[in-house]
Amino acid sequence: MLNVIPVFDSASATAIRQRLEQASWVDGKVTAGHQSARSKHNLQLDEADPVARELGEMVMQALGGNAEFHAKALPQAVFPPLFNRYEGGGRFGTHVDNALRQHVASGRRIRTDLSATLFFSEPGSYDGGELVIEDTYGEQRIKLPAGQMVLYPSTSLHRVEPVTRGARISAFFWLQSLVRDDGQRRLLLELDESTRQLATENPDHPVAVKLTGIYHNLLRRWAEP
Repeated sequence: MLNVIPVFDSASATAIRQRLEQASWVDGKVTAGHQSARSKHNLQLDEADPVARELGEMVMQALGGNAEFHAKALPQAVFPPLFNRYEGGGRFGTHVDNALRQHVASGRRIRTDLSATLFFSEPGSYDGGELVIEDTYGEQRIKLPAGQMVLYPSTSLHRVEPVTRGARISAFFWLQSLVRDDGQRRLLLELDESTRQLATENPDHPVAVKLTGIYHNLLRRWAEP
């Protein structure tokens, strides 16, 4: 299931991108697995870079207060955001993200249930650079306004098309969900959204309480705290 989630407004996204444009970039292969390194051609901020840590914390704070993100991801643990840059033909061939990621500084390891890309470059400022995700409905081509994020299952085959003009700057990271199964997360989200819609349109309807109970009982059954 693919979800697009607003994280920053345009002004905030622009300020972050301007900071990133002045940062010190290194070869993106530093976080690629053995297979992915053969097809990864981009730049990245080192995890220990002070700018990467500061801006990563800003992303984490924004996500922490984002109700839509929590409803759609049911996050248990989030790998600290990393930042990449594609330009001059930079691309990332078709691959699947590693099942486990270990944070260098903390040594903490998470299972990658969901992958996220948060865009900081406006779509018109660069050519190419689409994130292409293969799912049950075919290929989905993602190129979002600055400040918006796409969240998708880490099991998906995906790639980044070559950037032939300008630069595509974004954050990327992974998270472990309380509910590892994508189909179960989808059902919980649909139930949650339907319940909230009913409660908004008819707040005194007794079914709203029952549906809320069903949601939490399913979450209790499926969650892996």
